Amino acid sequence: LGKLWSIILSQVSSFQRNSEDHRRTIWEENFQMIEEHNREASQGKHSYRMAMNHLGDLTKAEFMERLNGLSPELPRERGRRTTLFQKSDYPSLPSSVDWRSKGYVTPVKDQGSCGSCWAFSATGALEGYLARTTGRLVSLSEQNLVDCSWKQGNQGCNGGWPSWAFQYVMDNHGLDSEQSYPYVGQDLACTYKSADLAVRINGYVDIPSNDEAALQEAVATYGPVTVALDASDFHFYSSGVFDYPNCGTSLNHAVLAVGYGTQNGTPYWIIKNSWGPNWGEGGYILLKRGSNQCGVAEVASYPV
Repeated sequence: LGKLWSIILSQVSSFQRNSEDHRRTIWEENFQMIEEHNREASQGKHSYRMAMNHLGDLTKAEFMERLNGLSPELPRERGRRTTLFQKSDYPSLPSSVDWRSKGYVTPVKDQGSCGSCWAFSATGALEGYLARTTGRLVSLSEQNLVDCSWKQGNQGCNGGWPSWAFQYVMDNHGLDSEQSYPYVGQDLACTYKSADLAVRINGYVDIPSNDEAALQEAVATYGPVTVALDASDFHFYSSGVFDYPNCGTSLNHAVLAVGYGTQNGTPYWIIKNSWGPNWGEGGYILLKRGSNQCGVAEVASYPV
């Protein structure tokens, strides 16, 4: 453990020397918990495995504090041009979809300690929209949303909603690229430049709440869709289908549904997170589909 700890210490910038002993204790407790979980997973008691990651020095309470990316106020229809998704009566959907393989999805990003998951969820859907309509995959600016969409209800690093981000892009007649307006992970003055805009939208579509069939049809026929969920138990997820009956539905994190499939008979969503590529399966989690796991179907939308 000592050697592992020294490697972790060299990689994780959040450590302060005066708190190293305290952090090491937390890290070791988390390490033992992960080992125990994986032993039980090998016995068939859990559907997924855990692994130590860059969040390993955080207690559960500290990890929960970082899950502050959604505004406590649910996104009411502030939008003038939002519509409700109309589900087909007899949709013929493919058994699996993965928009990553179609070139609709940018590499996994890292929001850091800023509560801006809503912005990453929104840019992910906007990037998919842009790829679908123009054939170009362009990384879009989360920082533009963090700094500039307060009027629409978002609060920068203190939370927001993807649909309010879409409303900003509509009101602002565009959003800058990541290259022209790079992410810094803190609230700054708005420096949007219309000359650098990379995408425009006409509106956005809301998926009916708690309707996974509608969500599946939207993902299959449209592309990546923003979803909100309860990520309280995602801390050390590593691989496998996350099927955790006790997962809550207190929405505290926004992510991106980029596809779906089935593994060993268990249907799942392919979820792109914004905690960097060293978390989960290269930055992704496979989330059980069909039981509104972690509230994944409560609040979902995509731009048009």
